[in-house]
Amino acid sequence: MSQSPGSAAELPQPADDTPVELEAPTAVRDAPKGSLWRDGNFLTMWSGQALAQLGSQVTELAIPVLAVLLLHASEFEVGLLNAAGVAAFLVVGLPAGAWIDRMRKRRVMIWADAVRAAALAALPLLWWLGALEMWHLYAVALVVGVATVFFDVSYQSIIPSLVRPQQIAEANGKLEATRELANIGGPAIGGWLIGIISAPFAILATVGTYVASFIALLLTRDHEQPRAADDHGPILREIGEGLRWVFGNPLLRRIVGTTGISNFFSTVSFTLLPIFLLRELGLSPAAFGVIFSLGSIGGLAGAAATPHIVRWIGEARAIPVSAIGFGVIACFLPLAATFPAVAFPLLVAQMFVGSFTVLLYNITQVTFRQRITPARLLGRMNASVRFCVWGVMPIAALLAGALGTWLGVVPTMWIGAAGQLLAGLCVVIGPFWSMRELPDAQG
Repeated sequence: MSQSPGSAAELPQPADDTPVELEAPTAVRDAPKGSLWRDGNFLTMWSGQALAQLGSQVTELAIPVLAVLLLHASEFEVGLLNAAGVAAFLVVGLPAGAWIDRMRKRRVMIWADAVRAAALAALPLLWWLGALEMWHLYAVALVVGVATVFFDVSYQSIIPSLVRPQQIAEANGKLEATRELANIGGPAIGGWLIGIISAPFAILATVGTYVASFIALLLTRDHEQPRAADDHGPILREIGEGLRWVFGNPLLRRIVGTTGISNFFSTVSFTLLPIFLLRELGLSPAAFGVIFSLGSIGGLAGAAATPHIVRWIGEARAIPVSAIGFGVIACFLPLAATFPAVAFPLLVAQMFVGSFTVLLYNITQVTFRQRITPARLLGRMNASVRFCVWGVMPIAALLAGALGTWLGVVPTMWIGAAGQLLAGLCVVIGPFWSMRELPDAQG
């Protein structure tokens, strides 16, 4: 369930039917009440993330354009590049969660921003020296991917230590709305920058935004209470504790199933999208960016509408409703290849509705899992979830490259769409319809 070529949804998890209540640090309990617009600490972190999200969207457009148009990458090379970018979730995702639960998460995010900025800065330098090759893109994608694993797991785990428990949903809504604003403006800005200064140097814009995020995190007050040293066990045992927490609840198992399957097949589709749009349809990088920008307005609308939809149909029912939505609309992507005369509106519609329903799904289930997970397990919980639902993506990207070479781009997209449609069965056939609200944390 990709919101953009490289973005996917996740899921929640307790280990038994009696979730443990979040224990908020004293500093969080003393944080400002009411809207987070009054919380300067959260706003500082949020502002840095807004810039970083915008910059990451520029790079998500610039690197595929660089590979396809400037380095003339094949279908398999594009698949390998996409796999390199998300391989870290499969390789280091689980131990990263255990390590992060032993560290201050804000500090992990600071170091991750520094590593990502330095790695991406190497690409325009190599291009300027005339030495850039595909293997450089693979290497940078791997390094950025590892840093992103540590950043993202910390990012989702730190929210309950920054805001009050009753503000978690509002915080997630604001962060997801910012992501979608970046999805709207980032591709368009990226396409414009690529046209003006070329793809390699457009990447420097992302480097600047990661530096801004680095500074904002330095200025954010850290309310986290680190785990006591005597609470540290062997890494394998702690990894197992996180996995048991994730898979111990039948509702969460179903959500993990839908998300993992959908992410696998959406990656199959989106891996070859740059080749399809830039080569087969002959669109310009600017048009490529505009499609994603227009489509991402749906994500912003989804972030704004989620509280109202949840109040209307209930938190539990929002899960299968959104799964049906992003499964059905996935078919519009290969349909655009079948009807090239109306490809542009079909692609925009697919991106719009897909982003809307993914945001409804993401905000609902991420809030659920943060609400019910004890603070000491947040890093391992998020890492376990990411391992399951993002770990499938490098495999899917390699498969997409192989299928694209063997069957062609459009048949591969149809396989991806069919898989996304079937993925929703895990939550559509289940107990969600008979419930209104998802279970809350219990003392």
